[in-house]
Amino acid sequence: MSEKQLSANEGIKTRSNYLRGTIAEGLADLSTGSLCEDDQQLIKFHGSYQQDDRDLRPDRRKHRLEKAFSFMLRIRVPGGVATSEQWLQTDHLADTYANGTIKLTTRQAFQLHGIIKTNLKRTIKEINDAAMDTIAACGDVNRNVMCNPNPYLSSVHADVLQAAKDISAHLTPATRAYHEIWLDGEKVQSTEEEVEPIYGKTYLPRKFKITIAVPPSNDVDIFANCLSFIAIVEDGKLVGYNVAVGGGMGSTHGNEATYPRIADVIGFCTKEQVVDVAEKVVLVQRDFGDRTDRKHSRFKYTVDDHGPAWILAKLNEYLGYELGPVREYKFDDNGDRFGWVEDETGDSHYTLFVEGGRVLDVEGYPMRTGLREIAKIHDGDFRLTANQNLMIAKVSPAKRSQIEALLEKYGMAKSHEQSALRLSTIACVALPTCALALAEAERFLPTIVTQLEEKLEEVGLRHDSITMRMTGCPNGCGRPFISEIGFVGFGPDRYNVYLGGGHAGQRLSKLFRKDVPSKDIKPLLDPILEHYAKERLDGEHFGDFVIRSGYVAATIQGPDFHKNIKPEAVALQS
Repeated sequence: MSEKQLSANEGIKTRSNYLRGTIAEGLADLSTGSLCEDDQQLIKFHGSYQQDDRDLRPDRRKHRLEKAFSFMLRIRVPGGVATSEQWLQTDHLADTYANGTIKLTTRQAFQLHGIIKTNLKRTIKEINDAAMDTIAACGDVNRNVMCNPNPYLSSVHADVLQAAKDISAHLTPATRAYHEIWLDGEKVQSTEEEVEPIYGKTYLPRKFKITIAVPPSNDVDIFANCLSFIAIVEDGKLVGYNVAVGGGMGSTHGNEATYPRIADVIGFCTKEQVVDVAEKVVLVQRDFGDRTDRKHSRFKYTVDDHGPAWILAKLNEYLGYELGPVREYKFDDNGDRFGWVEDETGDSHYTLFVEGGRVLDVEGYPMRTGLREIAKIHDGDFRLTANQNLMIAKVSPAKRSQIEALLEKYGMAKSHEQSALRLSTIACVALPTCALALAEAERFLPTIVTQLEEKLEEVGLRHDSITMRMTGCPNGCGRPFISEIGFVGFGPDRYNVYLGGGHAGQRLSKLFRKDVPSKDIKPLLDPILEHYAKERLDGEHFGDFVIRSGYVAATIQGPDFHKNIKPEAVALQS
């Protein structure tokens, strides 16, 4: 039997001379706002995606103009913590080079949209001048490492944040290409070939995602990521981490060989071992991940192909020591704690609700201006949450009254006085900039929430948290497949509706209805919400209720995702 052919991206990486390609030459070509196809893949490793404004396509096509190309830049923020100076610089870049908004992502990173090619290099340089970077924010490498922004034990935050930073630094690609192309770094002439000590010449088969959680909060959704560390705290001290492997969200419509998967918890490591364990898990994926079929190349499929026990054995082999047995832990939810929270040191933290993660000024609500004014006086830090919200953290007693006054002045003091459903939403960017989007998400989810709030008010569910997420396609950037209600774009103005995810992000959902026109979402869900209000058990979450009541079957694990779907779920919609 002949060996399977490697995917096209493997050749692009091999030929790229460690991610250089012809990016520098493409940036200098002023005849087009685009880069060549190979460089569009390589630029992801540098933290950027080429996009175009799809709202403008018809008119530009009519006038025989090329698409309105621009670039999205993703700024890595390990652990989601940025200084006030870094916030101000990001705000400045949003106005100077981007579309005047900041997107807070589901991976605790900043995104800037609408940067034209001629401004791309200077934007990246100014990001680095602010002690931030974009390298490895995208591409077949480890992405931004996440951690709890405000654990219930604030004293542990410094430890988990440091672990996130250490893992991020250790797994950052070693190539000098980033510095040469964007920062005018000197090209080192040598007869010896450049070396990537961890990734090798072809990096990983696909992107790799790492998180750290501190129970009882699972706000970083550890079960949805390739590798996660669950902090184990004893007597108020961090002693180590449970290790979870093989989570991931993406799937492809119509291809049942693709599916989301929740991570398996396979062992325990000490806090001193955490970077080593992260590296060796990455090496296992580097060496055994599928490089022939990119739809089957994520680490979740490597874990399923070989089994969690094999992964553990191989990991122990690579480590040269064995992970310890899994230690006890418990997650209660995966949401954020809004408003003011005071920690044991006397500092305060204010979590601001940011709908869809989009920081901008609109009439009557100048949020971006308000945050800029807060950043000018704030001596603590800003923490991005995995739910696209923002924490103004480590507010000293001396500064709290000033910041409270600014929150009031700019209309942010009551940002969280919304329905619990709205506070529990996530939406990816989708249209108009994402090339993969089949339907709206960020621009449409608030409308759906408003429609459903009518029923919530009527049946007394306004203050009951139900996780709801919407993505424009099944790649799952907004982690819809572990939410209690998930909408996944199926076509223009049409969605697959999923129910039954775990309230703490610990269980996958199941398809409830396929290809639902947006106008039919409210009449589809209203009766279920009413049923839940009337017949739920004491303390029963919505995801558990819809399974107990027979709306959907429980999904046990990824390979079960497409099974036990009710016939009416896939019947043609009117």
